[in-house]
Amino acid sequence: MSSLPEIANPQRKPYASDLSDAEWEVLKPLLPAPKGFGHPVEVDFREILNAIFYVQRTGCQWEMLPHDLPPYTTVYGYFQKWQRKGIWQQIHDQVRQKLRRELGRDEHSTVAIADSQSVKTTEKKGRSTVSMVAKRLKGVSAI
Repeated sequence: MSSLPEIANPQRKPYASDLSDAEWEVLKPLLPAPKGFGHPVEVDFREILNAIFYVQRTGCQWEMLPHDLPPYTTVYGYFQKWQRKGIWQQIHDQVRQKLRRELGRDEHSTVAIADSQSVKTTEKKGRSTVSMVAKRLKGVSAI
């Protein structure tokens, strides 16, 4: 069983982080449309998303993107632009609302979970640690 997404017409060998055709159909209408003026868009937004997801999935630096993906300057430029304009948050909210609607749930979540686990120390231990550090500092200064 392959972990590679199913793509009808791949222009290159797919990566595990690539969008499948079904995922692309969900995200395609959520991306910003060209303005209609100025320099025409010459990049494939699907490949831009594939490159962004590649960086996110592998943790590599932008400059280390494989050569069969768009240039990292282009990819990072779109990533920053969409971050600045709030596109990522809009995509997240719309996909979440659509999924909740399909599951028959309220579109807006009404539950929040907070993890309050923390490392606790006793009062005594805290004081003793401070006094030990002070004693060590006195010993160092005496030398």
